[in-house]
Amino acid sequence: MSASPARRFASRRGLLFGGAAASAGVFLAGCTSNDTGDDEEDSQQAPVAEESEGPPVTIGFAGPQADHGWLNAINENARSRAETYADVTLEITEGSNDTATQIGQIETLINSQVDVLVILPADGIALTQIGLTAMRAGIPVVNLDRIFDNPQAYRCWIGGDNYGMGLNAGHFIGEQLRDVQNARVVELSGPDNLELTGQRTQGFDDALANYPNIEKVARQAAEFTVESGQEVMSGLLQAQPEFDALWNHDDDQGVGALRAIDQAGRDEFIMVGGAGARSAMEAIQADDSVLKATVLYPPTMAASAIDLARALGQSRGVGGLAEFEIPSSITLYSAVVTRENVEQYLPTGFN
Repeated sequence: MSASPARRFASRRGLLFGGAAASAGVFLAGCTSNDTGDDEEDSQQAPVAEESEGPPVTIGFAGPQADHGWLNAINENARSRAETYADVTLEITEGSNDTATQIGQIETLINSQVDVLVILPADGIALTQIGLTAMRAGIPVVNLDRIFDNPQAYRCWIGGDNYGMGLNAGHFIGEQLRDVQNARVVELSGPDNLELTGQRTQGFDDALANYPNIEKVARQAAEFTVESGQEVMSGLLQAQPEFDALWNHDDDQGVGALRAIDQAGRDEFIMVGGAGARSAMEAIQADDSVLKATVLYPPTMAASAIDLARALGQSRGVGGLAEFEIPSSITLYSAVVTRENVEQYLPTGFN
């Protein structure tokens, strides 16, 4: 028999505001699953490991519109991960980039009394209040990637490292060009109205500061789309008749950038991508273009968010850690994928 709303509310408040967890049952590095009968890895799914079934948990998932390969992979990772658990029911919204619509969708999930919410807000600041509303109602919130403006609006945040993306891209390029005198680098960034773009550029610049032989000679912003990548890259190629390396913030716009590069017949430089699209990894594997690496911003974070939500709903901690509670924040590492390690990361590449 299910607990009364009052008991459910009381137990949730204890979980949110300091109650000890019953056991340590989730291991995020390997993640968790009840399904051990299939050894094949989904092309967009995090690796799984066996774990015993626990109490049933209903997880509400709300994200923005999947109008980009990475966002679509986020949704697929959440769905696929939830399906591996016999004790998880996933209620997923349509997804919208309109903040009022997304707030309404989350309100519906709150009113349906889901046990835990996973929210990737279209706008973290604009949706902070609805996160606070859920937490005050005793529903733990796992804030995915785009962070709320108030830490009281979520129990746990998990997301990528935009600064780390730029830092690791910069160090990879720096090492490749260490022996090149007066090396010239260009940057094809994401939209400048996004905070994450500035973080990626800052990390890149900080890394290049360690290599006095390298100068960043140009930076242009695209829009995370194939079309904008091709258009902006064409302009960069015309303005820069010769350079040694290119860092592109996003593999979707990188498809367009590679088209422009092929059309211009340029191959004197190396290119590093960003995010970890399957097409980019396959190009790195084939080693038949200027694209030699991509820096991950892994959509598998959505699978881990489901793991965290399940852990919260079942009063579990994180396996491998001494604490009884899950962490308040988890920042994923932006690994550099090259021809040497692409086989390892290829299963996580998104379409």
